[in-house]
Amino acid sequence: MSDTTPTPDAPQAPTPAARGYRMPAEWEPHAATWLSWPRREGISFPGKGAYDKAMPALAKMVHALADSEPVNINVCDAAHEADVRKILTKIGAKHAHVTFHHIPTNEPWCRDHGPIFVTRKDEPSKLILDWDYNAWGFKYPPFDDDDYVPTAIAEKLGLPVEHPGMIFEGGSIDVNGAGVLLTTRSCLLNQNRNPDLSQADIEQKLRDFLGVREVLWLGDGIEGDDTDGHVDDIARFVSEDTIVCAYEEDESDKNFEPLKLNHDYLAGLSEEPKPKSKKKKGDDEDEGEDGPTPRFQVLKMPMPRKLMRDGQRLPASYANFYIANKVVLLPTFADASDRWATAILERAFPKRKVIGIDCRELIWGLGAFHCLTQQQPA
Repeated sequence: MSDTTPTPDAPQAPTPAARGYRMPAEWEPHAATWLSWPRREGISFPGKGAYDKAMPALAKMVHALADSEPVNINVCDAAHEADVRKILTKIGAKHAHVTFHHIPTNEPWCRDHGPIFVTRKDEPSKLILDWDYNAWGFKYPPFDDDDYVPTAIAEKLGLPVEHPGMIFEGGSIDVNGAGVLLTTRSCLLNQNRNPDLSQADIEQKLRDFLGVREVLWLGDGIEGDDTDGHVDDIARFVSEDTIVCAYEEDESDKNFEPLKLNHDYLAGLSEEPKPKSKKKKGDDEDEGEDGPTPRFQVLKMPMPRKLMRDGQRLPASYANFYIANKVVLLPTFADASDRWATAILERAFPKRKVIGIDCRELIWGLGAFHCLTQQQPA
């Protein structure tokens, strides 16, 4: 006769957050930047000559990082590595700071399929998170190589790896390093990602694995974005209390309403009113409370003019910048607003050099510098 006495559930292991891990802000020191180089036969740059036309922007990105930090590039094999070396040399890009890793990928968007590093003061001081990945809701199969990248990098670096058990892309969130995370309902709550998880379930995963305390939910992303609204095209932390937020001035543009709603939400967040200081004797003003103060300084980031190709709107956005140790890489579009966007980031990062790189060909892949990069914290 079998024993039918119920056994107690196995105790749950402490979460990374409970063990002191957190995801650092992007402006905190990097040990390296990771990239996954596109394949000529991949689908990200379709059409005759599109791959070759996108290469100058990629090579200039690698060149711009030369004096900032090491760059690790995932390539499929020795032949792929040789092709990339040839491209970098032809375009005149520095690449002595580059290390190639034979880690196969399907597509180049390392922000989304690459590892998320979390850190703590105690050893082991770094942990890699390998979230599940389904190519933005099964839009672009196959994606099995991309899905394995975080674990492959953990093996290369000799770092522990944990699997949160949730479909997630790095471009869907942005953190301030002090407990606050930005994301969008249109992406993380999309039924093509985690249909069995509620908003509360997803928030708990983010708290448990990224070490955040608060999740701020924005609405829709920009037109042409095939990720269902990644936040790195619309709003980014540039300090613990400052956010740059994409804003469309043209009321006839389809991006105007969703971007205005996102901006107004962030600008409307406020701290609890604080009691006024007690007045000096003889002061006949009424005591009371100070009015609410904004939680964040929200800087409007312009949108470039509408970019179309083959009848398709491209998700061109200045918000898709990448913050490295010494430079900020800004996608530019030969647009009158390029200089405005540059000035905003120069104000936000006075100790870093803001480098604008023309992305009119790169954006045909529906992403720019933040989509291509993943930082490895120091």
